[in-house]
Amino acid sequence: MHELITLLASGGEFNPLGHVLDQHVPGTNGSVKFSLVMVCLGAVLALWALASAAKRIAIGPESEGTERWVTRGRLAQLIESIVLYLRDEMLLPVMGERLTKRYLSYLLSLFFFILVLNLLGLIPFMDLQHLITRGVLGHGEATILFGGTATASLAVTGALAVISFVVIQIHSIRELGVGGWLEHLCGGPDLVRGPKALWLVVPIVFVVEFLGLFIKPAALAIRLFANMVGGHTLMATLLMFGALALTKGMGLFAVGGITLASSIFAILIGVLEVFVAFLQAFIFMFLTAVFISTMSHEEHEHEHDDHGHDHHPQEAAAHH
Repeated sequence: MHELITLLASGGEFNPLGHVLDQHVPGTNGSVKFSLVMVCLGAVLALWALASAAKRIAIGPESEGTERWVTRGRLAQLIESIVLYLRDEMLLPVMGERLTKRYLSYLLSLFFFILVLNLLGLIPFMDLQHLITRGVLGHGEATILFGGTATASLAVTGALAVISFVVIQIHSIRELGVGGWLEHLCGGPDLVRGPKALWLVVPIVFVVEFLGLFIKPAALAIRLFANMVGGHTLMATLLMFGALALTKGMGLFAVGGITLASSIFAILIGVLEVFVAFLQAFIFMFLTAVFISTMSHEEHEHEHDDHGHDHHPQEAAAHH
């Protein structure tokens, strides 16, 4: 079935990127792309799934007895397990309780939104529309209205990175103040307030740290984009091997063997892509949390405590 869909979708042409790269929605004069449609669809699905899970996770009425504490539904149980694991095992050790409470909603929203977009990209919506319009309805030209992987568009991953960049910088200024933010870019208080000889290093550190403000979110966008494009291109290439052999006039036995082998590898890659969908959503969220935590007072306080100096004034007075 996959090979038939791919053959009809490709029109006999070997072009795996046609199923990966972003395209314009017909009838919109190029103003709307598939990625925008999939972002809207992903947002609706993510909101529905999370809202539905929240109702099922919430404590029920007293009339239900002990059952009121039990989460109802497989989807809600899965989401609850993911949320608890991410909060307790990943975010709390990195950000601490105060920052985790403040940014948990944003970080979890980021994770589930990217995850839904990644998983939607594994469903062959474009190929199914090709099959229906050309194979079932018999239309000469297929009408494709949506499909593809939104996170395989650099515009989408870049927009997500920009949002994280804004959140990180607002947190930095709110936490450290403008002066503390600039001091951090200059290498921290140990370098800025140290011996005068160290001031020769401050301009170099400032340039590196300032560029790092933009390089870090850019790396988030490029990493997510590259992984989605690479994985989906490999899947599309494998699924087209049988169609390519058929168009080149090979025998049915050869085409069947190639199709079987490529389908098996495509299934294995598909399972790996599901794992990658979760992994990339986690990496984007987790690195955002790390960048937030590095721009807070708590990190510097812990560093000073570990080295045995620069304690709180009350603690220093009590010590003496």
